[in-house]
Amino acid sequence: MIENLIPWLQQGFKFAAFLALAALGELIIEKSGSLNLGTPGTMCVGAAAGFISVYQYVAAVEEPNAILLIVLALGVSFLSAMLMGLLYSFFTVTLRINQNVIGLIITIFGVGLSKFLSDYFVKSTSGNVRCDEAHRVFTAKIPFLSDGLGVVSKVLFNYGFMFYLSIALAVVVALFLNRTRTGLNLRAVGENPATADAAGISVTRYRYLAAAIGSGLVGLAGIFCTMEFKSGAWAVADIDSIEAFGWLAVALVIFALWKPVNLLWGSLVFSICYWAYMYLPKMLGITVSTDLAQMLPYIITILVLIVSNLRKNRESQGPAALGLSYFREER
Repeated sequence: MIENLIPWLQQGFKFAAFLALAALGELIIEKSGSLNLGTPGTMCVGAAAGFISVYQYVAAVEEPNAILLIVLALGVSFLSAMLMGLLYSFFTVTLRINQNVIGLIITIFGVGLSKFLSDYFVKSTSGNVRCDEAHRVFTAKIPFLSDGLGVVSKVLFNYGFMFYLSIALAVVVALFLNRTRTGLNLRAVGENPATADAAGISVTRYRYLAAAIGSGLVGLAGIFCTMEFKSGAWAVADIDSIEAFGWLAVALVIFALWKPVNLLWGSLVFSICYWAYMYLPKMLGITVSTDLAQMLPYIITILVLIVSNLRKNRESQGPAALGLSYFREER
Protein backbone atom coordinates (compact mmCIF):
# COMPACT_ATOMS: atom_id res chain seq x y z
CA MET A 1 0.00 0.00 0.00
CA ILE A 2 2.85 2.41 0.86
CA GLU A 3 4.31 1.88 -2.61
CA ASN A 4 1.09 3.24 -4.13
CA LEU A 5 0.46 5.89 -1.47
CA ILE A 6 3.77 7.70 -2.05
CA PRO A 7 3.14 8.35 -5.79
CA TRP A 8 -0.37 9.57 -4.91
CA LEU A 9 1.03 12.00 -2.36
CA GLN A 10 3.73 13.15 -4.76
CA GLN A 11 1.17 13.80 -7.47
CA GLY A 12 -1.12 15.41 -4.91
CA PHE A 13 1.48 17.79 -3.49
CA LYS A 14 2.71 18.85 -6.92
CA PHE A 15 -0.78 19.47 -8.28
CA ALA A 16 -1.82 21.19 -5.05
CA ALA A 17 1.06 23.70 -5.24
CA PHE A 18 0.20 24.64 -8.81
CA LEU A 19 -3.48 24.96 -7.94
CA ALA A 20 -2.76 27.03 -4.82
CA LEU A 21 -0.62 29.47 -6.82
CA ALA A 22 -3.41 30.05 -9.35
CA ALA A 23 -5.98 30.42 -6.57
CA LEU A 24 -3.69 32.84 -4.71
CA GLY A 25 -3.74 35.17 -7.70
CA GLU A 26 -7.51 34.98 -7.91
CA LEU A 27 -7.81 35.57 -4.15
CA ILE A 28 -5.81 38.82 -4.35
CA ILE A 29 -8.13 40.05 -7.11
CA GLU A 30 -11.26 39.11 -5.17
CA LYS A 31 -9.97 40.78 -2.01
CA SER A 32 -10.23 44.06 -3.93
CA GLY A 33 -13.90 43.38 -4.71
CA SER A 34 -13.39 42.16 -8.28
CA LEU A 35 -14.77 38.75 -9.20
CA ASN A 36 -12.50 37.75 -12.07
CA LEU A 37 -13.97 34.80 -13.95
CA GLY A 38 -11.28 35.38 -16.55
CA THR A 39 -8.77 33.38 -14.48
CA PRO A 40 -8.92 30.26 -16.72
CA GLY A 41 -8.20 32.29 -19.86
CA THR A 42 -5.47 34.24 -18.09
CA MET A 43 -3.78 31.02 -17.00
CA CYS A 44 -3.87 29.73 -20.59
CA VAL A 45 -2.24 32.92 -21.88
CA GLY A 46 0.48 32.77 -19.21
CA ALA A 47 1.21 29.13 -20.00
CA ALA A 48 1.28 29.66 -23.77
CA ALA A 49 3.37 32.85 -23.70
CA GLY A 50 5.86 31.42 -21.20
CA PHE A 51 6.32 28.19 -23.14
CA ILE A 52 6.64 29.96 -26.49
CA SER A 53 9.32 32.29 -25.10
CA VAL A 54 11.59 29.49 -23.84
CA TYR A 55 10.83 27.30 -26.86
CA GLN A 56 11.96 30.06 -29.23
CA TYR A 57 14.99 30.85 -27.07
CA VAL A 58 16.14 27.21 -26.96
CA ALA A 59 15.70 26.93 -30.71
CA ALA A 60 17.79 30.08 -31.30
CA VAL A 61 20.88 29.22 -29.22
CA GLU A 62 23.16 26.21 -28.95
CA GLU A 63 23.62 26.22 -25.17
CA PRO A 64 20.65 27.77 -23.31
CA ASN A 65 21.45 29.47 -20.02
CA ALA A 66 19.50 27.95 -17.11
CA ILE A 67 18.98 31.22 -15.25
CA LEU A 68 17.84 32.98 -18.41
CA LEU A 69 15.39 30.16 -19.08
CA ILE A 70 13.80 30.69 -15.67
CA VAL A 71 13.74 34.48 -15.95
CA LEU A 72 12.33 34.34 -19.47
CA ALA A 73 9.62 31.80 -18.66
CA LEU A 74 8.48 33.46 -15.44
CA GLY A 75 8.83 37.01 -16.72
CA VAL A 76 6.90 36.50 -19.95
CA SER A 77 4.21 34.44 -18.21
CA PHE A 78 3.76 37.07 -15.50
CA LEU A 79 3.70 40.05 -17.87
CA SER A 80 1.35 38.48 -20.42
CA ALA A 81 -1.09 37.44 -17.70
CA MET A 82 -0.76 40.87 -16.08
CA LEU A 83 -1.87 42.48 -19.35
CA MET A 84 -4.98 40.28 -19.25
CA GLY A 85 -5.64 41.54 -15.73
CA LEU A 86 -5.25 45.15 -16.82
CA LEU A 87 -7.62 44.53 -19.72
CA TYR A 88 -10.15 43.11 -17.27
CA SER A 89 -9.74 46.17 -15.01
CA PHE A 90 -10.17 48.61 -17.87
CA PHE A 91 -13.59 47.18 -18.66
CA THR A 92 -14.77 46.59 -15.10
CA VAL A 93 -13.16 49.46 -13.16
CA THR A 94 -12.85 52.25 -15.71
CA LEU A 95 -15.86 51.44 -17.92
CA ARG A 96 -17.73 49.73 -15.05
CA ILE A 97 -19.12 46.93 -17.20
CA ASN A 98 -20.55 43.87 -15.44
CA GLN A 99 -17.69 41.84 -13.95
CA ASN A 100 -19.20 38.43 -14.65
CA VAL A 101 -19.70 39.19 -18.33
CA ILE A 102 -16.20 40.60 -18.81
CA GLY A 103 -14.65 37.70 -16.90
CA LEU A 104 -16.27 35.14 -19.16
CA ILE A 105 -15.22 37.13 -22.22
CA ILE A 106 -11.63 37.25 -20.94
CA THR A 107 -11.67 33.47 -20.52
CA ILE A 108 -13.00 32.87 -24.04
CA PHE A 109 -10.55 35.39 -25.47
CA GLY A 110 -7.61 33.98 -23.49
CA VAL A 111 -8.24 30.39 -24.57
CA GLY A 112 -8.61 31.44 -28.21
CA LEU A 113 -5.51 33.66 -28.08
CA SER A 114 -3.47 30.83 -26.57
CA LYS A 115 -4.46 28.46 -29.35
CA PHE A 116 -3.67 31.07 -31.99
CA LEU A 117 -0.23 31.79 -30.51
CA SER A 118 0.46 28.08 -30.23
CA ASP A 119 -0.47 27.48 -33.86
CA TYR A 120 1.59 30.43 -35.08
CA PHE A 121 4.78 30.10 -33.02
CA VAL A 122 4.98 26.45 -31.97
CA LYS A 123 3.07 24.58 -34.69
CA SER A 124 1.82 22.06 -32.14
CA THR A 125 -1.50 21.15 -33.76
CA SER A 126 -0.25 17.68 -34.74
CA GLY A 127 0.93 16.60 -31.29
CA ASN A 128 3.23 17.40 -28.39
CA VAL A 129 6.19 19.73 -28.70
CA ARG A 130 8.75 19.45 -25.94
CA CYS A 131 11.16 21.87 -24.29
CA ASP A 132 13.29 19.46 -22.29
CA GLU A 133 15.93 22.05 -21.40
CA ALA A 134 13.39 24.21 -19.56
CA HIS A 135 11.74 21.16 -18.03
CA ARG A 136 15.04 20.03 -16.50
CA VAL A 137 15.63 23.47 -14.97
CA PHE A 138 12.13 23.69 -13.50
CA THR A 139 12.25 20.17 -12.05
CA ALA A 140 15.78 20.31 -10.60
CA LYS A 141 15.68 18.89 -7.07
CA ILE A 142 17.25 20.22 -3.87
CA PRO A 143 20.70 18.57 -3.45
CA PHE A 144 20.99 16.06 -0.58
CA LEU A 145 17.40 16.61 0.67
CA SER A 146 15.78 15.02 -2.39
CA ASP A 147 17.20 11.53 -1.78
CA GLY A 148 18.78 11.33 1.66
CA LEU A 149 15.76 11.12 3.96
CA GLY A 150 13.87 8.14 2.59
CA VAL A 151 10.09 8.59 2.49
CA VAL A 152 10.37 12.18 3.74
CA SER A 153 12.54 13.09 0.76
CA LYS A 154 10.15 11.45 -1.68
CA VAL A 155 7.08 13.21 -0.28
CA LEU A 156 8.40 16.65 0.70
CA PHE A 157 11.63 17.33 -1.23
CA ASN A 158 11.08 15.73 -4.61
CA TYR A 159 9.88 18.82 -6.48
CA GLY A 160 11.18 21.77 -8.42
CA PHE A 161 11.59 25.32 -7.11
CA MET A 162 8.09 26.42 -8.15
CA PHE A 163 6.59 24.08 -5.55
CA TYR A 164 8.36 25.85 -2.70
CA LEU A 165 7.85 29.28 -4.26
CA SER A 166 4.09 28.69 -4.27
CA ILE A 167 4.07 27.85 -0.56
CA ALA A 168 6.25 30.86 0.29
CA LEU A 169 4.00 33.20 -1.71
CA ALA A 170 0.91 31.98 0.13
CA VAL A 171 2.55 32.81 3.47
CA VAL A 172 3.78 36.19 2.21
CA VAL A 173 0.34 37.15 0.89
CA ALA A 174 -1.27 36.12 4.19
CA LEU A 175 1.13 38.38 6.09
CA PHE A 176 0.63 41.17 3.56
CA LEU A 177 -3.17 41.11 3.84
CA ASN A 178 -3.27 40.89 7.63
CA ARG A 179 -0.17 42.71 8.87
CA THR A 180 0.49 45.61 6.47
CA ARG A 181 -1.29 48.88 5.93
CA THR A 182 -1.45 48.36 2.18
CA GLY A 183 -2.99 44.94 2.65
CA LEU A 184 -5.60 46.29 5.05
CA ASN A 185 -6.40 49.05 2.55
CA LEU A 186 -6.90 46.43 -0.14
CA ARG A 187 -9.31 44.52 2.08
CA ALA A 188 -11.15 47.74 2.88
CA VAL A 189 -11.66 48.39 -0.83
CA GLY A 190 -13.17 44.93 -1.20
CA GLU A 191 -15.41 45.28 1.84
CA ASN A 192 -16.71 48.83 1.42
CA PRO A 193 -15.23 50.85 -1.44
CA ALA A 194 -17.29 53.96 -0.59
CA THR A 195 -15.91 54.10 2.94
CA ALA A 196 -12.39 53.38 1.69
CA ASP A 197 -12.72 56.16 -0.87
CA ALA A 198 -13.92 58.59 1.79
CA ALA A 199 -10.84 57.69 3.86
CA GLY A 200 -8.57 58.69 0.97
CA ILE A 201 -7.88 55.20 -0.41
CA SER A 202 -7.95 55.08 -4.22
CA VAL A 203 -10.39 52.33 -5.15
CA THR A 204 -9.37 52.48 -8.80
CA ARG A 205 -5.65 52.18 -8.07
CA TYR A 206 -6.06 49.27 -5.68
CA ARG A 207 -8.35 47.34 -8.00
CA TYR A 208 -6.01 47.85 -10.95
CA LEU A 209 -2.97 46.76 -8.96
CA ALA A 210 -4.77 43.74 -7.48
CA ALA A 211 -5.91 42.61 -10.93
CA ALA A 212 -2.44 43.10 -12.41
CA ILE A 213 -0.49 41.32 -9.66
CA GLY A 214 -3.11 38.62 -9.10
CA SER A 215 -3.34 37.85 -12.80
CA GLY A 216 0.45 37.72 -12.97
CA LEU A 217 0.47 35.00 -10.32
CA VAL A 218 -2.17 33.12 -12.28
CA GLY A 219 0.15 33.31 -15.29
CA LEU A 220 3.00 31.86 -13.21
CA ALA A 221 0.71 28.97 -12.30
CA GLY A 222 0.19 28.38 -16.01
CA ILE A 223 3.90 27.98 -16.76
CA PHE A 224 4.33 25.94 -13.56
CA CYS A 225 1.68 23.53 -14.83
CA THR A 226 3.33 23.26 -18.23
CA MET A 227 6.94 22.86 -17.15
CA GLU A 228 6.53 20.53 -14.19
CA PHE A 229 3.09 19.00 -14.09
CA LYS A 230 2.94 18.43 -17.87
CA SER A 231 6.66 17.57 -18.06
CA GLY A 232 7.63 20.41 -20.38
CA ALA A 233 5.37 19.25 -23.19
CA TRP A 234 2.98 21.48 -25.09
CA ALA A 235 0.03 20.78 -27.38
CA VAL A 236 -3.11 22.68 -28.31
CA ALA A 237 -5.15 20.07 -26.46
CA ASP A 238 -3.36 21.04 -23.23
CA ILE A 239 -4.98 24.47 -23.34
CA ASP A 240 -8.40 22.98 -22.64
CA SER A 241 -7.10 21.12 -19.58
CA ILE A 242 -5.37 24.26 -18.28
CA GLU A 243 -8.67 26.12 -18.67
CA ALA A 244 -10.37 23.43 -16.57
CA PHE A 245 -7.70 23.82 -13.89
CA GLY A 246 -8.42 27.56 -13.90
CA TRP A 247 -12.05 26.95 -12.96
CA LEU A 248 -10.83 24.61 -10.23
CA ALA A 249 -8.68 27.46 -8.85
CA VAL A 250 -11.71 29.77 -8.74
CA ALA A 251 -13.61 27.12 -6.77
CA LEU A 252 -10.64 26.70 -4.42
CA VAL A 253 -10.77 30.38 -3.40
CA ILE A 254 -14.35 29.88 -2.23
CA PHE A 255 -13.47 26.60 -0.50
CA ALA A 256 -10.61 28.35 1.35
CA LEU A 257 -13.03 31.06 2.54
CA TRP A 258 -10.81 33.75 0.99
CA LYS A 259 -7.89 33.00 3.34
CA PRO A 260 -4.42 32.50 1.78
CA VAL A 261 -3.14 29.88 4.24
CA ASN A 262 -6.32 27.82 3.77
CA LEU A 263 -5.39 27.55 0.11
CA LEU A 264 -2.47 25.29 1.01
CA TRP A 265 -4.42 22.54 2.74
CA GLY A 266 -7.53 23.16 0.63
CA SER A 267 -5.57 22.62 -2.58
CA LEU A 268 -4.26 19.34 -1.18
CA VAL A 269 -7.81 18.18 -0.45
CA PHE A 270 -8.82 19.08 -4.00
CA SER A 271 -5.76 17.35 -5.41
CA ILE A 272 -6.20 14.10 -3.46
CA CYS A 273 -9.84 13.92 -4.58
CA TYR A 274 -9.01 14.86 -8.17
CA TRP A 275 -6.47 12.05 -8.61
CA ALA A 276 -8.25 9.40 -6.56
CA TYR A 277 -9.37 7.58 -9.72
CA MET A 278 -5.72 6.76 -10.54
CA TYR A 279 -4.53 5.47 -7.18
CA LEU A 280 -7.46 4.04 -5.21
CA PRO A 281 -7.81 1.03 -7.54
CA LYS A 282 -4.12 0.21 -6.97
CA MET A 283 -4.32 0.63 -3.18
CA LEU A 284 -7.73 -0.77 -2.26
CA GLY A 285 -8.96 -2.36 -5.45
CA ILE A 286 -11.81 0.18 -5.57
CA THR A 287 -12.73 1.45 -9.00
CA VAL A 288 -13.46 5.19 -9.00
CA SER A 289 -15.04 6.95 -11.94
CA THR A 290 -12.70 9.55 -13.45
CA ASP A 291 -15.52 12.03 -13.97
CA LEU A 292 -16.83 11.53 -10.43
CA ALA A 293 -13.38 12.03 -8.88
CA GLN A 294 -12.83 15.23 -10.84
CA MET A 295 -16.28 16.49 -9.82
CA LEU A 296 -15.56 16.04 -6.11
CA PRO A 297 -13.74 19.39 -5.58
CA TYR A 298 -16.73 21.28 -6.98
CA ILE A 299 -19.17 19.27 -4.86
CA ILE A 300 -17.09 19.98 -1.76
CA THR A 301 -17.07 23.70 -2.63
CA ILE A 302 -20.87 23.74 -2.91
CA LEU A 303 -21.15 22.08 0.51
CA VAL A 304 -18.77 24.65 2.02
CA LEU A 305 -20.87 27.46 0.55
CA ILE A 306 -24.04 25.98 2.04
CA VAL A 307 -22.50 25.49 5.48
CA SER A 308 -20.88 28.94 5.58
CA ASN A 309 -24.13 30.64 4.60
CA LEU A 310 -26.13 28.69 7.18
CA ARG A 311 -23.67 29.70 9.91
CA LYS A 312 -24.04 33.41 8.97
CA ASN A 313 -20.45 33.95 10.11
CA ARG A 314 -19.02 37.11 8.52
CA GLU A 315 -15.49 35.71 8.67
CA SER A 316 -16.47 32.83 6.38
CA GLN A 317 -17.99 35.11 3.74
CA GLY A 318 -16.31 36.73 0.78
CA PRO A 319 -15.62 40.49 0.52
CA ALA A 320 -18.91 42.38 0.89
CA ALA A 321 -18.44 44.31 -2.36
CA LEU A 322 -17.30 41.28 -4.38
CA GLY A 323 -18.61 41.45 -7.93
CA LEU A 324 -19.97 44.99 -7.59
CA SER A 325 -18.76 47.94 -9.65
CA TYR A 326 -18.05 51.09 -7.67
CA PHE A 327 -19.81 54.29 -8.72
CA ARG A 328 -18.23 57.17 -6.87
CA GLU A 329 -21.17 59.44 -7.76
CA GLU A 330 -23.45 57.22 -5.64
CA ARG A 331 -21.25 57.42 -2.53
